Amino acid sequence: MSDAPATPTTQREPLPLTARTPLIAGNWKMNLDHLQAIALVQKLSWSLKDARHDYGDTEVAVFPPFTDLRSVQTLLTADKLSLVLGAQDLSPHESGAYTGDISGAMLEKLGVHYALVGHSERRHGHGESDEVVGAKTLAAHRAGLVPMICVGETAADLAEHGAAAVPLAQLAAAVAQLPRDAEIVVAYEPVWAIGSGQAATPEQAEEVARAIREALRDLRGDDSAAATRILYGGSVTSQNIAAFLKQPNVDGALVGGASLKADEFSRIVQFRKHVTAG
Repeated sequence: MSDAPATPTTQREPLPLTARTPLIAGNWKMNLDHLQAIALVQKLSWSLKDARHDYGDTEVAVFPPFTDLRSVQTLLTADKLSLVLGAQDLSPHESGAYTGDISGAMLEKLGVHYALVGHSERRHGHGESDEVVGAKTLAAHRAGLVPMICVGETAADLAEHGAAAVPLAQLAAAVAQLPRDAEIVVAYEPVWAIGSGQAATPEQAEEVARAIREALRDLRGDDSAAATRILYGGSVTSQNIAAFLKQPNVDGALVGGASLKADEFSRIVQFRKHVTAG
């Protein structure tokens, strides 16, 4: 693991005030064929259209498998749906003899806006190093995509290093080659919470999100740190989303299993209704 940026111990000037648009993103992982994807997007769009006043300017993105992207993109364009399209991964290479890889340029031509990089399932299941994640982050930016950089610690990391050390080291490696003004989104996903049904507490998420934003000041400057959206991911549901979004440094959520259920994902998107009620 690379060394994490030091968390400042002295009082710092406050960041510039920046209005950050909330972002709720659904990562479908390896689920749904293209016909099922069409059905889910249709149901989700109908649900959100009826509830527009409950989520205001919140941005909503979906990350289907590669095989579904064209079908979903065609539906979004034809029906003028407000959902934003994301890809679950991309190649660090622009083109060439890389069998099975999908380049950022190919994704951009499909209307993809976001690309996940560094998801824990890629890091741990496919052995992707910080170096590979950094190369993919740069490839996404060069293709005109916004990299959504996933960072997070395992239970063993948490016990050995504390909550923020590993995510900050992963973040530093991911943005090392990026221009300071390149748009990014950071998704904090504690690995021990993903798919476990046991989410981090809102206070735990805020602690790490705040550390990420402070690290971004050192890595990319105050303006970038103030503007960058930081999401929480890990067992997010409609029952806990409002508590996370009340935190000042948590700007949205990267949702896994719950994004496969249109009604539940729609309720998560409508978090403002629950914030007001709470």
